[in-house]
Amino acid sequence: MRFPVRFALPAIAAALLLAGCHKKTDDAATAPAANMAAATSAPAGAASAGGWTEQVVQTPDGGYRMGNADAPVKLVEYGSRTCPHCGEFAKESMPEIKQMVATGKLSYEFRDFPIHAPDLAAILLGQCNGPATFFPILEAMFADQVNTLPKLETLPPSFQQSMQGKTPNEQAVMWANLLGYSSFVAQRGVPTAKAQACLADPKAVDAISARLQKESGRIEATPSFIINGGDVLSGLPWSDVKAKLAAAGA
Repeated sequence: MRFPVRFALPAIAAALLLAGCHKKTDDAATAPAANMAAATSAPAGAASAGGWTEQVVQTPDGGYRMGNADAPVKLVEYGSRTCPHCGEFAKESMPEIKQMVATGKLSYEFRDFPIHAPDLAAILLGQCNGPATFFPILEAMFADQVNTLPKLETLPPSFQQSMQGKTPNEQAVMWANLLGYSSFVAQRGVPTAKAQACLADPKAVDAISARLQKESGRIEATPSFIINGGDVLSGLPWSDVKAKLAAAGA
């Protein structure tokens, strides 16, 4: 599958050229889109009324964390909402990740890492409501790749040409309209007026740019994972990540 990789964020254009889906993703994407030492301490703190999976906060690093802040095992994922391998990982992993989070032994943080041009619109809208709808919309966007990714395969050259001279926010609006993201999030709790405001927010784009510049030196593929502040692990299947979490005590 071929994606337009560059989008007009001058400060991060070079970084975008370094990032990309894990090679296993790019190989698999040629298929039809439809085939898409253990810690034993008890968890500290108390879960909210809805349980640990309902306790979601934005972190200082720009990610969104689900679960017990004092969990003995902490999983961080860097992912792209238009990366097929990330979508596959989410489908396989999220039911079990939530089960682990529910015990209080694991916290799970997702950090958006844009690698394709449409990611900007997806991030702005996916984060628009903050913690309240972050994970439901994230999971829904991954599940909806079966509908959005084919649109990128057949993208006419005239569309990219029409983006010339547009600001990043204007480009985000164009991608959101093309891929139906605005109506998609409207059906999931983001009012249309609020979605439009999020797409037009230059400060949000600046924040995404700053985070990408900060992380682009060590995050070179999606999905990438960090467990308990360790080394970056790139492109692992859920079975391998699950084994490492179990070994850490999740």
